[in-house]
Amino acid sequence: MAAKRSRAKNPERRMSLGEHLVELRKRLFRAALGIVAGAIGGWLLYPWIWDALQKPVVDVAAARGADQEQLAAVALNYTSITGAFDIHLQISITAGLVLSSPIWLYQVFAFLVPGLKGREKRYLFGFFFSAVPLFLIGCVTGWLMLPHIVSFMAGFVPEGSTSFYDTKYYLDFVLKLVLATGIAFVLPVFLVLLNFVGVLQARSILKGWRWAVLVITVFAAMATPAADAVSMVLLAIPMVALYFAAVGVSFWHDRAVARRQDGFDASIAAEA
Repeated sequence: MAAKRSRAKNPERRMSLGEHLVELRKRLFRAALGIVAGAIGGWLLYPWIWDALQKPVVDVAAARGADQEQLAAVALNYTSITGAFDIHLQISITAGLVLSSPIWLYQVFAFLVPGLKGREKRYLFGFFFSAVPLFLIGCVTGWLMLPHIVSFMAGFVPEGSTSFYDTKYYLDFVLKLVLATGIAFVLPVFLVLLNFVGVLQARSILKGWRWAVLVITVFAAMATPAADAVSMVLLAIPMVALYFAAVGVSFWHDRAVARRQDGFDASIAAEA
């Protein structure tokens, strides 16, 4: 009975500031638990992850015909006493963020949903269920790009020379590449979301394609960990392709909305 009276007094179920803070604390706590659980999984998976991380370096050494002693010379190196532990912890936390991304992203969306209307909720959940797979696909794409970038950059090392790879720098290189590619794959979804809620029209999105390409190029140059044009281009090309794919989806949505509006106008005219 108390719940019915509460709903009668507050039919829109608006929350007070205190209730919002309590809800935020609950969502943050659940997101933190998901990240901790993912980090524990990343800690247990560390041997497999580490073998996969250093495989491009080992492959480059093998391609250059190195024997076992030379392989040790081009292997990843630790430059401090606590370096191995720091790398282990960093990999575990990063893996935890990626593995738990569906959990903490859902908590973010669940916190936002109560303040939205029915149609807006559908759009937001559609964005969620498309953004998470695209983020993971982007991370996988960055991971697949890694061996090609390492091999390409190693090609500039003179014959007979030895390359020493600092483990900390190499790990930062990999993480920036993977996360930047994951974020790049999600950005076009924001354009589609803005189009579906009526903020941006497809023509407006397409009209600014020159600025979009410029912004994508600058973002790729800043986000790409290697100071070379090849890795920047490898990141910029799929971003540009996804941008124009978002334009295509927006045009399809605008045409569908226009057809529904024409049908509604025709029915009104027929009744009149």
